Amino acid sequence: MQTLQTAVLYFLLVFGAGFVLGIGRVLFLVPLLGERTAELLEMPVMLVIIVISARWIALHRLENRRMSSALSIGFIAMGLVLIADLALGMLFRGMSLVEAFSHRDPVSGAAYYASLVLFAVMPAIVARLR
Repeated sequence: MQTLQTAVLYFLLVFGAGFVLGIGRVLFLVPLLGERTAELLEMPVMLVIIVISARWIALHRLENRRMSSALSIGFIAMGLVLIADLALGMLFRGMSLVEAFSHRDPVSGAAYYASLVLFAVMPAIVARLR
C-alpha cells in the first residue's frame, strides 16, 4: 500500500505541474510557435520537475532504498500518467482510444514517450545515486 500511495504522490507532483504548464503552452506558446516547438520547449522544464519530484520521493517516501521499490513506484506512476492522458484526450479533445496515443507529432511525441520512460526510472536512478 505504501508503494501505491507513493506512486500516486509522484504522479500527482509531476502530472499536476505538467497540467499547469500544458495550459500555458496551449494558450500562449502553441499559437505563437506551433505545437511541436511549444511541446519541445516545455520538455526541459518537465524533465527538471521529474528529477526534483523523484528526488523528493526518494528522500521522504522511499523507506527502503531497494531498486525494486523505486522501479515499482516509477512504473505505477507512469501507468497513471498514461491513463490520465487517455482520459483527458478522450474527454477534452473527443479522441478515441487509439487517437489519444497515435495522434502525436513524430518529433515531440517521441520525446514525450522517451520522457515517460525517464519518469518511470527516475526514482530508481535517484535512489541508486544516494
